[in-house]
Amino acid sequence: MSKKNSYIFTNKEHSQKGIMSTILGVISLATLAYAIWMSYRLEGDVPLQYGAAVMLVMLFAFAGIILGVISKSEPDKYYLFTYLGIGLNILTLAVISAILYAGAYAL
Repeated sequence: MSKKNSYIFTNKEHSQKGIMSTILGVISLATLAYAIWMSYRLEGDVPLQYGAAVMLVMLFAFAGIILGVISKSEPDKYYLFTYLGIGLNILTLAVISAILYAGAYAL
C-alpha cells in the first residue's frame, strides 16, 4: 500500500494577544532575572530603581496573564503562544512572590 499524501488546509493563525502575552512574559522574566542578578552582585545594597522595575514587571505579568486568558477565548486560533505567555507570566509572579515571602520571613 502506498502512503497517500493528504494535506489539511486551515485558516488558523496564532492569536495576536497570545503573542503579546508571550512577549510581555519574556520581558518580565528577563527584567526580573537582571534585577536579581544585579542585587546579588551588589550584595543586597541595591538602589530603589530596582524595586520600581520589579513593580513594573509585576504589572506587565498581570497584563500578560489577562491577555493570555482573553486570547484563549478566541475561536479558530493556535494556542501555543497563549499557553507559553500565561506560563511565563505565572512563573514571573511566582518568583516575585517567593522573593517577597523570603524577605518577610528572613532571619
